Amino acid sequence: MTDLPRPRTLRRGSDFVEAGLGDAATIDKVAERYAVAMTPLLAELGPAVAKQFVPDLRELDTAPEELADPIGDQAHSPVKGIVHRYPDRLLLTPLLHCPVYCRFCFRRERVGGAEKGLSDAELQAALDYIRANHQVWEVILTGGDPLMLPPPRLKTLLAELEAIAHVEIIRIHSRIPIADPERVDAEMVEALKLERATLWIAVHSNHASEFSVPAIAALRRLDGIPLLGQTVLLKDVNDNAEALEALFRAMVKHKIKPYYLHHLDLAPGTGHFRTGIEDGQELMRGLRGKISGVCQPTYVLDIPGGHGKAPIGPTFWQDGQVTDWQGIDHPYRK
Repeated sequence: MTDLPRPRTLRRGSDFVEAGLGDAATIDKVAERYAVAMTPLLAELGPAVAKQFVPDLRELDTAPEELADPIGDQAHSPVKGIVHRYPDRLLLTPLLHCPVYCRFCFRRERVGGAEKGLSDAELQAALDYIRANHQVWEVILTGGDPLMLPPPRLKTLLAELEAIAHVEIIRIHSRIPIADPERVDAEMVEALKLERATLWIAVHSNHASEFSVPAIAALRRLDGIPLLGQTVLLKDVNDNAEALEALFRAMVKHKIKPYYLHHLDLAPGTGHFRTGIEDGQELMRGLRGKISGVCQPTYVLDIPGGHGKAPIGPTFWQDGQVTDWQGIDHPYRK
């Protein structure tokens, strides 16, 4: 018995139309500038999911405040493939391709294009940088999606990182368990096993509908690896308390700790997804008390220019008053 062929990823306007999504001319026009891909699985999960991946002509309109490098990666890249913004941790970007392309991606000017990733020599230069910087305790694999690497190559990379004595934590940021869960097979799970360092995986998910039966099965195959949840606050996708509550409950149910709720970065052509900071703060305030503390992420803003993340959640203590989860003020002075 032979395995059935994998369904074809949606990349052209005609693919999306065949799946009942979008307008072919619009999609192909946007695809001339930005990478386009959506897995057939995601195409079946409803409008809140589709909006994240189906191209929109508004992507071609860049607002004055929007930036090609909105979080300042380039300003903190001492060698190709490395972003070293904080003393004890850095990003390693081995490739720039993804199984799907989010329409709000902050690296959308780079991912999915001709630049596929690091050559062998460039990867060794990046690893040499990590070896030489003994304060680096954590290496975060990002991209692109690191789990797009073939399992043997992923296993080799993880082994090289684990061989660096001062690297204690390796973190992988990925959409694959949600967007292309069939890739999380026995060979990949075996490649993710480490002997000395500790591996964490940050799973990007923005809506409870993304927790399909195949995605849940993939997450179960990752059992034993600590999982974090990364979410972007997106207008008309998850910018209401009900959607966020359902998402964070789904994460925790499937052993993912909600970690960050990101305020949308100022990437070109993403204004139609952007909420106000006050809106995000009000949502986080409303979730306090409605859902367990285990379900609560930190609402953060990546400061433009490469100055790092800052928590921007609501304040519950001010001028000698502390506000409870029901919005009632109580006197409290330190």
